[in-house]
Amino acid sequence: MTIATTQRYSLAEFLELPETKPASEYINGNIQAKPMPQGKHSTLQGRLTAEINRIAQPEKRAYAFPKLRCTFADRSLVPDIAVFQWNNIPTDENGEIQNRFNLAPDWTIEILSPEQSPPRVIEKILFSLQHGSQLGWLIDPDDISVTVFHPDKLAEFKEQGDRLSMLDAIGNWQLTAAELFAWLCLM
Repeated sequence: MTIATTQRYSLAEFLELPETKPASEYINGNIQAKPMPQGKHSTLQGRLTAEINRIAQPEKRAYAFPKLRCTFADRSLVPDIAVFQWNNIPTDENGEIQNRFNLAPDWTIEILSPEQSPPRVIEKILFSLQHGSQLGWLIDPDDISVTVFHPDKLAEFKEQGDRLSMLDAIGNWQLTAAELFAWLCLM
């Protein structure tokens, strides 16, 4: 969904605007609102972020950030989950995490909401891959599938018992599509 504006904003002007809820993204000179997460989306986002951090954070290999604004290549995107290898997390002079991330995530994860256009979300993942991301996932809760994107090969469609590709920094954690979507079941 694109927010109707009477004024075109530069990226710098967009970044000075107050944050919105849900977040807005700056793409090709347009301000676009991200849809408000619903139950399945929110469940997968929270659990996947926690699991990635449980596996990778103690050994300082990677860190997953939910809804983190990443500004790069004249865009400002807010992936549902942005995963950064530990050494790529921007820090200040005190060694603390910076507020502004002016680079593409190493792994960008998007969870499709019912009102989102899959081609638009795929385009954001591909853009990230073209500007430094090493891996992208498009999780579709309604189709119970994950499309995995790499910068150097064709996309892979994963479902049921198919293993999902991980960022190398994550290590040997293995997760199948079925295990991912089982997190939605409360029984």
